[in-house]
Amino acid sequence: MGRKKGSTARLFARYAVASLVPVLLLGLVLATSFRREANDRALAEAHTEAKLIAQTGIEPALSGSSLADGLSAHERAGLRRVVSEIIGRGDVIRLRVRDLEGRVVFSDDGSGFGAGPDDDALKAARGHARTLLTPLNSDGNDAGNTGTDTVEVYLPLAAGPDLHRVGVLEIYLPYDPINRDVASGLHRLYLELGVGLLVLYLGLFAITASVSGVLRREAALNAFLAEHDVLTELPNRSLFRRRAASAIAAAQRGEHPTAMAIVDLDRFKDVNDTLGHHSGDQLLTEIARRLAAHMRPGDTVARLGGDEFGLIIRALDDAEPVLWRLLEIIDREVEISGLPVSVQASIGFVSAPEDGTDVDELMQRADVAMYAAKAQHAGVTRYDSSLDHYDAASLALVSELRRGIDNDELVLHYQPQASPGDRTVRAIEALVRWQHPEHGFLMPDQFLPLAEQTDVIEKLTTWVVRSALAELKSFPHGQDDLRVAVNVSARTIGRPSFATEVIAILEELELPGTRLKIEVTETALMADPERAALVLSRLADAGVGISLDDFGRGQTSLGYLSALPLDELKIDRGFVTGMLDNPTHAAIVRSILELGHNLGLRVVAEGVETEAVLEHLIDVGCDVVQGFLLGRPMPSAALAAWMWDAQPSVTPGV
Repeated sequence: MGRKKGSTARLFARYAVASLVPVLLLGLVLATSFRREANDRALAEAHTEAKLIAQTGIEPALSGSSLADGLSAHERAGLRRVVSEIIGRGDVIRLRVRDLEGRVVFSDDGSGFGAGPDDDALKAARGHARTLLTPLNSDGNDAGNTGTDTVEVYLPLAAGPDLHRVGVLEIYLPYDPINRDVASGLHRLYLELGVGLLVLYLGLFAITASVSGVLRREAALNAFLAEHDVLTELPNRSLFRRRAASAIAAAQRGEHPTAMAIVDLDRFKDVNDTLGHHSGDQLLTEIARRLAAHMRPGDTVARLGGDEFGLIIRALDDAEPVLWRLLEIIDREVEISGLPVSVQASIGFVSAPEDGTDVDELMQRADVAMYAAKAQHAGVTRYDSSLDHYDAASLALVSELRRGIDNDELVLHYQPQASPGDRTVRAIEALVRWQHPEHGFLMPDQFLPLAEQTDVIEKLTTWVVRSALAELKSFPHGQDDLRVAVNVSARTIGRPSFATEVIAILEELELPGTRLKIEVTETALMADPERAALVLSRLADAGVGISLDDFGRGQTSLGYLSALPLDELKIDRGFVTGMLDNPTHAAIVRSILELGHNLGLRVVAEGVETEAVLEHLIDVGCDVVQGFLLGRPMPSAALAAWMWDAQPSVTPGV
């Protein structure tokens, strides 16, 4: 700090000297200009005085005759009276009168007679007055020693009734009185100039110092912003990586182990969608404050982007207990815009050098562990090689999914849902596939699990709803009551704007809500029951059917179940497939059927693959069945052919 202050002082000193030079040069130029202007003004005053003498004294004394013939006695006497008076007062040092040829015809001191014509006198004879600052007797035709400075003036003389030019007045006026007046004025002017330049210099210095201070502060701010997040003021990804590299290097030297963690907030986008981005920013700021307040000196918390934070924890053999405490701190209720908001997070972490020594590799592995924690609702997860199905290639695949949606690389296959007795098709379930340009035909389990942990699932769901309804509309005439079912994730069903988007798509395609059925799992509902209920109610009000998928696997409260706007329960395929061999599963199927019917709901059994299972479902009163026995998932064209050509007896149902 001391060196920085000394450097700044030396910089200001150099600037002070450097800026003084142009100010001094400006002062010199202005002083020279003022001096020149003062001299010009002095000569102008002398010229005016000489002209006044000529007009009031000399010209009235002349008769108007040519001076080449000499002066008359009367003219000479008149000139002597005038000269005696003005020289006696000290107003004039020397006065001569010349004819138009430049010859002296009168001189107060007798000088100049017989000398040749003077160039300045000849110019004045032609009508051009001349005023010069010159020492006395400095002209070549003057006799005597060079004297004091004088103002030498040559003026044309006019006389006679018609005031025609008759000669030239050569007059020498004392310069000292004029010089004293000029010097007095210049002294005051120089003083004012000096004060003004000093004020200017000090003002410029003050302005520059102020601007320099602002620039230094802006430079410091820019340096801070280059390494810190603007919203939370935490270190950003760039500074995080540098600190991580330093901590990893220390761990490699055996100084202490280092843990690196990635923290990602769950359903943060819901806060933005529900309360607005300003509230989301408030939430991020509060989470950042909490994390920073509970980190030890030497540890680092950074905002890596969006709702993702990075942690560097030094000198701990086991960082997991610390991360669990931080998770509890994050989970505490936050008041945003006057509303209590609960937010949860998922944390994945690695340890250096045990899990690696490269910053990028460790961050990627911590990211993998974080996605595993999110998918498994585990809270805190340490990286393990067994988690590598969440590897970089899979993550890259999810990022490519956005492009795949835009490039129409996705296709829909449909599986029929039919009455178990007559096998009348009641609905079709839309199942997405990806025709990847490099990896070929991908099944949903290869990209959906990770997609459901990012906001790309929302874009995908919207695409599936729109595409399924558009293809449903294009089905041949006679299938106007056929419904299409679309699976919706927890992330999507908890987003209030989802219902608005679905209703807008129905209106755009001019289809009633009854043509669509939304399938949502118990797990998705229980992630945020209140918000999910609001979204489902809006959809139900628009005529959209609501089906509770995989029923029996979750923990749905029966009281909550009765409050949802459900049309249908789908029995989990695990119970259906093994119901003939497992009495417990058979009992569960019967119980779900009885519960659903008591609630006035339609019950669907999925996973029907044998005639024996189908017959048993008919016996226990199942409403709708779905499985490979009826048909495998197929494209819409193949489905239409299956419904009308391959099985002409099958007709669409309600």
